[in-house]
Amino acid sequence: MASTLVRAALSQPVQHTPVWFMRQAGRSLPEYRELRKDNAMLEACRTPDLVTEITLQPVRRHKVDAAIFFSDIVVPLEAAGVDVVIEPGVGPVIATPVRTRADLDRIPDLDAEALPDITESVTRLVADLGETPLIGFAGAPFTLASYLIEGGPSKNHEKTKAMMLGDPELFSDLLAKLARMSTTFLDVQLSAGASAFQLFDSWAGYLNPADYRQSVLPHSTSVLDALRHHDVPSFHFGVQTGELLSSMAEAGSNVMGVDFRVDLAAASSRVKQGQALQGNLDPAMLFAPWDVLRPRVEAIVRAGLSHPNGYVFNLGHGVLPATDPAVPGLVVEEVHRVSREVLAEQSEQASRSVSASQSVQASQPEAGESAGGGVR
Repeated sequence: MASTLVRAALSQPVQHTPVWFMRQAGRSLPEYRELRKDNAMLEACRTPDLVTEITLQPVRRHKVDAAIFFSDIVVPLEAAGVDVVIEPGVGPVIATPVRTRADLDRIPDLDAEALPDITESVTRLVADLGETPLIGFAGAPFTLASYLIEGGPSKNHEKTKAMMLGDPELFSDLLAKLARMSTTFLDVQLSAGASAFQLFDSWAGYLNPADYRQSVLPHSTSVLDALRHHDVPSFHFGVQTGELLSSMAEAGSNVMGVDFRVDLAAASSRVKQGQALQGNLDPAMLFAPWDVLRPRVEAIVRAGLSHPNGYVFNLGHGVLPATDPAVPGLVVEEVHRVSREVLAEQSEQASRSVSASQSVQASQPEAGESAGGGVR
């Protein structure tokens, strides 16, 4: 039988709402910091022993319903030969940014044969996780493109937007290459046994809907389309993308992630019919006293379960580094408790509705009889 996460993502019945947290594999956990103190980020992401242990840590501690593969958005770039480093306190830095056609031509396609460590890590994790599903992970083409064009993180993405508008053909070709890269990276994870995957678009929220639809949506769609043969649930998430939700939904994922700035009821009306929702507790709320946080969690669960299709609980972005590592586990317990109650209530209401309908049908006169029961 499929896991609770997979069933919820496919809008199938579940007994409780599944929970996982973006960035649950690291940052806030003391055991993660201890493991990472002598290892650079990209080195850790390419070392199966470390990837396996870091991915498993939050599953052990928080009892979440899924593991998220420990990796970084720029791992496929590094694997393809791009000179990228992750500088502490800064983020990914590209030695030679992409600004011209010649710059793009220097970037090779990513070959699956360059990722044997990813296959090994996923294979180990699937064996160790047992019935707990593993979610694969990759950055979306636009976010990868922004790092490459800007040379690193950017507050305004001005060089990215300048290329998008000033040289749309080069921009499209860059995103097409990066879409193939993300597809390959995810294909390796899914072929090794991952049960689902999330396409993460960190910077899409800096675009207006028209530019997103014209310049970005086709490339994100191509990633999701290329992976459908794996027949696993797909998650699609972007930061500050409330105004883009309806457009992002057109890319065709099974689940649309919702960041904490968007009410789930509003999100429900923006996604496509049949799509599940994921989200969307503000990560900063994990710092609030439990008696204040608990009702917030309950309200979000109830809102999510009001969506007519599946629902997965998550934060509206990633776990913050200073989060008390005890709190996510409390949230998991509360989501499970509340969702069981709500789902039981919904099941009981549905049963009463069916019984009432059957009673009405039984009281109706059969064909050829009058309302009083006599033969006409």
